[in-house]
Amino acid sequence: MNTENYTLQPLGHIATPFADKFGIPRQPRLAPHAIGTLKLLPPYNRIESVRGLSEFSHVWLSFIFHEVAGQWSPTVRPPRLGGNAKVGVFASRSPFRPNSLGLSLVELLDVDTRDGVTLRFAGVDLVDGTPIVDIKPYIPFVESLPGAHGGFVSGAPEQLTVVFSEPAEQQISTAPEAHLRELITEVLAQDPRPAYASDVYRIYGMRLYRYDVKWRCDGQTAFVESLDLIERVASE
Repeated sequence: MNTENYTLQPLGHIATPFADKFGIPRQPRLAPHAIGTLKLLPPYNRIESVRGLSEFSHVWLSFIFHEVAGQWSPTVRPPRLGGNAKVGVFASRSPFRPNSLGLSLVELLDVDTRDGVTLRFAGVDLVDGTPIVDIKPYIPFVESLPGAHGGFVSGAPEQLTVVFSEPAEQQISTAPEAHLRELITEVLAQDPRPAYASDVYRIYGMRLYRYDVKWRCDGQTAFVESLDLIERVASE
């Protein structure tokens, strides 16, 4: 048997609010209102394949960093170190990895087997369309280690205050997407700007669902200016 090469088949491609990489939380579960939906593909969509899964509150998702596949470096610059200091790729969760594999711990909301298998998760940190290659239940008694050391990422980072303009509040009030305000707040509170960002007047655009969320930041507060509908491609 050839053990030098392996082929991974996606179980399905997860649908998430994140149309682009920019703005995605840097770790899972930082934005609890970021909902992901995964419809399993044949032959993995058999009801037997998820028997007993609903008894678990959280699962591990193994996935492919498909938008950067094949691009890797032995050292990376983690945002938590200000984007300047380097660490080894294996001491980070950078997407620029030799095999482009990622691992994400998410909350399992629902297991729907009425038409194949559809799974819903909360707290996702994946771009829309990410290939999922495996699902494993989270087992607290062996995987929760309160005394473990977190290296340079020990402790949660400080969060930004998020303020919405009146036009943005009005746009949110008429949006059909549930918990849109909460999702925007959770995402922007993590400060998704590049580590070198310093211009307090710069307007950033972040695509969530069908909106281009316009916002700026003074280093302590994120100001949401507006939500612009993203124009669909004519061929769609």
